[in-house]
Amino acid sequence: MRHNFRGTDPDAYVVAQAGWRREVVAALRQAVRDGGGSDERIKWGHIVLFAVGPVCLIRAEDERVLFGFWRGKRLRELEPRLKASGKYELANMTFREGDPVDVGAMSRLVRAAIDLNLELGDPTAR
Repeated sequence: MRHNFRGTDPDAYVVAQAGWRREVVAALRQAVRDGGGSDERIKWGHIVLFAVGPVCLIRAEDERVLFGFWRGKRLRELEPRLKASGKYELANMTFREGDPVDVGAMSRLVRAAIDLNLELGDPTAR
């Protein structure tokens, strides 16, 4: 079951998570910030980073936390765990209980995703 957070504050989104999900979400947010992300919003019930359009999302669910990238298909050389999904160039990683989060590696991934948006524009623009 997906958890659609109804608030508007990314900090409150983290606090609303329990146990291992809170730890993973907090680590991924740190990676977003370290990667240069400063425009985080709650959109579609989860945390979304914007830079010239959406860059990445953090979505906590019962059994997993997704870390998705709108241009993720272009980032698979940097991170082979990214799996293509959905429209645009979406790809995501799945974290489950006990999976470590390498904040440094994830922040480099975020930086590369931001750079792609800066170079190519909004990934959702037609």
